[in-house]
Amino acid sequence: MTEPTSHSPRFWRDEHLPFIETRAIADGRKVTYSRHAHEHFSIGAVTTGRSYYHYGTDTFQISAGTVVLMNPGDVHACNPIDNEPWSYRMLYIDTPWLTDLQYQLGFSTDQGYRPFNTPYTRDKTLYAGLLELYQILVDEQAEHLQKQSTLVSFFTEVQQRLNPADTPIREVNHKLERAAEYIREHCTQALKLEDICMAAELSPSYLIRAFKQYYGLTPHAYLVNQRIQFARAQLRQGKLIADVALASGFADQAHFQRAFKQHFAATPGQYRDLLKPSANNPHWPPATRPLNG
Repeated sequence: MTEPTSHSPRFWRDEHLPFIETRAIADGRKVTYSRHAHEHFSIGAVTTGRSYYHYGTDTFQISAGTVVLMNPGDVHACNPIDNEPWSYRMLYIDTPWLTDLQYQLGFSTDQGYRPFNTPYTRDKTLYAGLLELYQILVDEQAEHLQKQSTLVSFFTEVQQRLNPADTPIREVNHKLERAAEYIREHCTQALKLEDICMAAELSPSYLIRAFKQYYGLTPHAYLVNQRIQFARAQLRQGKLIADVALASGFADQAHFQRAFKQHFAATPGQYRDLLKPSANNPHWPPATRPLNG
């Protein structure tokens, strides 16, 4: 990710997610645009201040809390109002990826990309979801599966709130159980969304939306929960915390500590301390080096 000055753009790209790019501007007064169009779909959020939003032949004044949308080919520009400070986050999505998601959500495959007829919205759910997605995407410690899941979940939400399909999503509980089983069996590995979808024979949009409805957790949250259960068993065997973090599939010990505390309201070290030596286990724990926790 490029490092910005106060007015230069901050770009983010990931070779593992080649269909999306993000841009952030902290001070939009120094970044002005002529009217232009993209071949991809664009969506963004104004985070502070106000700006002009030129869309086709119309001009709107938008402010913090506004989500803007630009279909491929739509002529647009956003520029400051009387040198007032403003900032924003933008996401640029390759049109084929979004078109495929539309097909998965029930749109006919007889035609291609279905354009949005809403140039902007004040929908609070979409605004919060876009900012959450941005933070997860640029987080170098966030797992690939979490980024994939959040992407599909957010753009499914955008589609259903602003441009819904005519047909509802089907109930697929038996396949969701297959997805959960796959996650359980491979929870210590770096899973990819497409691997889970293949195991369950489900599309990403079905999986992300229906899995949370069925289990109350996203696939990524379910994965983290399974890792914590695995780690708990390892700790009960007296394994070292650093080793348990690695064996459980966490990026590092700090991530493991935070996740464990969120699940158990205690650190791994505190959990270990609860497992006092007993007559059946007089030599536990075999601490061969200092433990943090």
